[in-house]
Amino acid sequence: MAYLKDREQLLEMLRGRSVRFGAFVLASGQHSDVYIDAKLTTCCARAMPLVGKALLDKMEERGWFPQAVGGLTMGADPIAMAVARESLERDHPIDCFVVRKEPKKHGLRKFIEGLDETTGIRVVVIDDVCTTGESTATAIKRARDAGLNVIGALCLVDREMGARELLEGELRCAFDSIFTLDELTHAGREPVAPFATSRTGS
Repeated sequence: MAYLKDREQLLEMLRGRSVRFGAFVLASGQHSDVYIDAKLTTCCARAMPLVGKALLDKMEERGWFPQAVGGLTMGADPIAMAVARESLERDHPIDCFVVRKEPKKHGLRKFIEGLDETTGIRVVVIDDVCTTGESTATAIKRARDAGLNVIGALCLVDREMGARELLEGELRCAFDSIFTLDELTHAGREPVAPFATSRTGS
């Protein structure tokens, strides 16, 4: 029951804070009348525990027990940190890492930040919103190049526009999501205040 309550609360927060209607060009170059600004939710203090719990529950459901989670900066960053924090409440602490878009210009010039050791470490690559899956694919490739053992990919919202086909097909990486775009745009009920409507106190 607690899982369902937390998931429903997170869904209402995403609907109220992150869903925008209009005319948009997505990162993939495709046009859409719906835009999901997930960071308005994932960076909200009240949402962070719900985000962390949702991803932990989904990974346990899938039988994924990673040592760390992370993805391409910056969409994945607040989610990875939420998962790491909430994992302390369970018996399986999980670290987080960041995949850079460009390597550092100095020092070790790494793509992967936050992990002292990468060889063989079990990880789940995460993202906030997946459309075609290209950003998640980039993170998976860089994680694998660094020696990480990618056991799955997980996003908060799947727009169902090709990400699953790319990740599970071409990259042979198991993929799942917490919500689909249809769930976020379904007008089955009014958002629950104050989480969905408040723009302050986060």
